Amino acid sequence: MWKILVAFIIFAAVALTLVFNMGDKIDMQGESAGHDTSAEHAEPTAPTAPAASDTEKK
Repeated sequence: MWKILVAFIIFAAVALTLVFNMGDKIDMQGESAGHDTSAEHAEPTAPTAPAASDTEKK
């Protein structure tokens, strides 16, 4: 049990050291970092082929 406590204290010390040393350089946006979002917000284009109609007469 004491090993878990020591490991947590070491992990917390490393994490706090990184946060304080990096300052505002840390990017916490996850998967959106480095992606070009201009393509995601582009206007949708019209479909190239008309959809099949279910109301065809048999």
